[in-house]
Amino acid sequence: MRFVDFLKSTVLLSGAAATLLATLTVIGASRELEPTAVYVAAGWWVLAALIGVWLGRRREASAPIARLLASARAQTSLPEQRPGLTMVNRLWPLLLSTFVAGVLGLVIPQVAAIAAGFAIIWSLAWRRQNAAVAAVEERDGVRFYIEKTSPLEPMQLLRTPGFGGSFLPDPA
Repeated sequence: MRFVDFLKSTVLLSGAAATLLATLTVIGASRELEPTAVYVAAGWWVLAALIGVWLGRRREASAPIARLLASARAQTSLPEQRPGLTMVNRLWPLLLSTFVAGVLGLVIPQVAAIAAGFAIIWSLAWRRQNAAVAAVEERDGVRFYIEKTSPLEPMQLLRTPGFGGSFLPDPA
C-alpha cells in the first residue's frame, strides 16, 4: 500500500472514530439526562479541534515521518499490494481503542467523549502529512510503500522508483 494512501486513510478513519465516539457520547448522556456532560464534552471537542489544527498547521512532513522516509529501504520492484491487511496491521491501536472506548461509552459516556477528543486531535494533526509525502515523492521521483512487518514492530517503508513527470495537480 502506498504510504500517501495510508496517511489519507488514517486521517479519515480517525475522523470516523471521533464521529462514532461523539455520537455514542451524546446518546449515552441524553439517555441518562446529563446535559452537563454533553456541554463539557463539546467544550473538550472544541479544544481538541484547536489543538489538532495547531499541531497540523505546517505543510512539511513531521519529524517522525521525515525519519521514516529517510530510513526507507530501496527496492526496484513494487511490493505485494494488500491494503486491507496493511490497514488492520498498522491501525490496530486505533481500532482497538475505538472499540474499547465505544463499549465503555455505552455505560460511561464520558469515556467515549474523552476518546473522541483524542481522535479529533489525531485526525487534524495528521491531515497535511499525505501532501508533504507526495511532495517528497514528486521531488525525488520515487514512491513510498509500507513494508509488510509484524503489527508490534515499527513501521518500515520501501522506496521504489517513480515514473517521472508531474503527479501533483497544478496550483493554478
